[in-house]
Amino acid sequence: MTKEETLSSLRDAIVRFDIDSIKTIAGNALSQGTSAYEGVVSGMAKGMEIVGQKYQQGEYFLPELVMAGETFKEGMKVFGPHLKPSEIASQGRIVIATVEGDLHDIGKNIVASMVEASGFEVHDLGVDVKARQFANKAREVSADVVAMSALLSTTFPHMREVIDSIKKLKINSKTLVGGAPLNLDTANSMGADGYGRDAVEGANICRKWAAKKQSK
Repeated sequence: MTKEETLSSLRDAIVRFDIDSIKTIAGNALSQGTSAYEGVVSGMAKGMEIVGQKYQQGEYFLPELVMAGETFKEGMKVFGPHLKPSEIASQGRIVIATVEGDLHDIGKNIVASMVEASGFEVHDLGVDVKARQFANKAREVSADVVAMSALLSTTFPHMREVIDSIKKLKINSKTLVGGAPLNLDTANSMGADGYGRDAVEGANICRKWAAKKQSK
């Protein structure tokens, strides 16, 4: 196979959620001389872009986003160890988690996969994460973005606490919130820098922030 055909196979495996074959395709790509960076950026990431477009066009829905994210993760198990640190963090660093009091993680996981596909270094702290854990990790890794997810409105005070902690400690990170119970007004009232109404929009906001920072 030519390199173009290999990259197309990686892209199509993401679009078709071919989780059973993606590791084999990724392994073959490496053995045929495709670099891990090319495989991720010019192959799998292109697939994630198409999945995001299909979601926005109403062709794909939440289950498809989940399956695409899981397929991407399987491919990264092959490519990840071969990536250089500078390649992993080419767009910046993101700390992401579900806030304290909430155990839901589907939306968070999708955003994490999509921004990782875009070249961000992702630090996923999991679920039920306290404000100080967000702040400590953001300071430790010099995060460009701190992203918070929640599916319960009762967690709003905890989101606000995370945002206040980032500001109080003068950590130079943009704050992004998302989840079903939120809207732009609640995000603004918390003092968040951005609000994603769904996982695709959240990932797009991170990309826009990265592009704006790099253009300065």
